[in-house]
Amino acid sequence: MDIGVISVRYARALLKGSTDAHLEDEVYAEMQTLARSYVEVPELRFTIDNPMLSKESKKQLLMTACGGSPVKITETFIGLVLKEDRESFMQFMANSYITLYRKQKNIIRGKLTTAAVVSSDIEQKMRQMVESKSNGTVEFETEVDKDLIGGFILEYDTYRMDASVKSKLNAILTELRK
Repeated sequence: MDIGVISVRYARALLKGSTDAHLEDEVYAEMQTLARSYVEVPELRFTIDNPMLSKESKKQLLMTACGGSPVKITETFIGLVLKEDRESFMQFMANSYITLYRKQKNIIRGKLTTAAVVSSDIEQKMRQMVESKSNGTVEFETEVDKDLIGGFILEYDTYRMDASVKSKLNAILTELRK
């Protein structure tokens, strides 16, 4: 079986179970923490894949990577994954759950890159603008990139609006070179 197929099947089952238990939001937060743990601590994957480590130690490690004390359904899910020897797919399962949850809840990821730190009011206005255009909830990420010189870049779904001074200067330079 394919990693993607296995991961999505497990993630669907977890989403169904957590939705039925009205815990999908908590599990979503835990899966985000777990996915982030795999990225920030590369040794986690090697440790979980280590056949010499006991299942109980792996369970404790995965629960810690989920944020410490996960809800019961997440703990049960981790136990099932370990019982079925699928722990090497755990990172993919977490990412698949995140994707399925966002689709179910109509959540769109957005990113605002600015040349300087913006106030929470401006960030909120940008979020509201994206939500009105996308008819969904937006998970917004902000980033400061001084290379933009001024202005901003707004990205969400497949849309990208570049209103940065840097891109405008580059466009002028391109025109002058013709």
